[in-house]
Amino acid sequence: MGSKSPFFVIIISKKITMAKRRAKKHQVDKKLIIESFVEMARHKNIDKDLLQGVIEETLSMIIRKKYGAHANFDIIVNMEKGDIEIYLMRIIVAEVEDSILEISLEEANRYSEEPTEIGEDFIEEITLDNIAESFGRRLVSLASQNMNQRIREIEKDNIFNEYNSKVGEIIVGEIYQLRRNDILVMHNKTEMRLPREEQIPSEPGKFKKAQTIKAIIKEVRRNGLGGQPEIILSRASDEFLARLFEVEIPEIYDGVIQIRSIARDPGERSKVAVYSLDERVDPVGACVGMKGIRIHSIVRELNNENIDLIEYSDNIAEFIKKALSPAKVKDIVLNTEIRSASVTVPEDQVSLAIGRNGQNVRLASKLTGYSLSLIKEGGEDIDLTEFRNEFGQDMLDGLEELSIETAREFLEFDPEKLLAVVGMTKELLLELRSIILIEFEEKENIDLVEKIKNL
Repeated sequence: MGSKSPFFVIIISKKITMAKRRAKKHQVDKKLIIESFVEMARHKNIDKDLLQGVIEETLSMIIRKKYGAHANFDIIVNMEKGDIEIYLMRIIVAEVEDSILEISLEEANRYSEEPTEIGEDFIEEITLDNIAESFGRRLVSLASQNMNQRIREIEKDNIFNEYNSKVGEIIVGEIYQLRRNDILVMHNKTEMRLPREEQIPSEPGKFKKAQTIKAIIKEVRRNGLGGQPEIILSRASDEFLARLFEVEIPEIYDGVIQIRSIARDPGERSKVAVYSLDERVDPVGACVGMKGIRIHSIVRELNNENIDLIEYSDNIAEFIKKALSPAKVKDIVLNTEIRSASVTVPEDQVSLAIGRNGQNVRLASKLTGYSLSLIKEGGEDIDLTEFRNEFGQDMLDGLEELSIETAREFLEFDPEKLLAVVGMTKELLLELRSIILIEFEEKENIDLVEKIKNL
């Protein structure tokens, strides 16, 4: 059959009585055509009934283009027997007024093997042998293009629907191209993209072409490059870490242990809060596994990313205390209204609590959902009047009405309420906080700064 696509046909139920057929010329192997379409449906993962619908639509289109929108025709296929038939039906009349719906008695008798009568249905079979002759090569070519376009659209929809339903799942694919900012991955003959921002920063150069790679499906976009669905992968997301825990730790997969929250600096360090629904099961111990085999498997997959396992607690102060480990905490003062906490740590634990580049306190803050301010144990508070030049007397009077008398009280007060004080602006609030923190030799809370800017 060469490069031309065969045609499927579908039964369109119409009752025909007392009909005469135009004589056939010769036949092609229809069963082979049917099998070709079945193989196409299987190869392209297209539902057979859906593909039949496309073929019916395509054949109907070329018939209507040639004979008119009101042409009377039947398209029949028998999938079991491999039988394909296309019939054009006209009424035998004495005088033809509409050549699309009618045929003269003389012409009908010329084509028919049996005598015909006026009023009968005359059926002309359009075989696959003479389809180009019947419709012309240009129309057949247009039909072929239309069918191929529809099949491509179905393939795109199938890919989008299949992988959109798998968002959040881990796939294992093969790297087939390494680009400057992307890694292209092939999974079940479908192209996927792992962009730079979704890669673990410490991994560039680790992967090679034809190497297998594990990642989570983060997003599926319907119209990507070339109109194909774009499937975005991720190895840097919190969800990827969570799915790895599900794969490696049966208790999490079974729901006995829950992951309550994750805070992650991909490739460097993560904190994972776990909770056991069964008091007999130690959530941290179960995640670590015998001789650390479970957690080490996850660490290796993440290019030796350090993972801190934290046992979740409904007691927020206790949870914050555990989240700041390995640092030891002396005291915690909560402000649940604005979800912030002032954490007092011994002097020798300050660097541990802060972590390299503030990483430990930042991850603990994200894990707990609280803005954390670290206070060195034994650090003295300062009367707010010591900052009279910076605040101004009118501002100090306004703060006194809110019962704010010390620098520490000012730092821990609700920023939204502070902005209600006459003369206070976001810029001034951040500047005054910076002045006080420098005096205390403490660092500003980045999350709190963002919150103030967004008020």
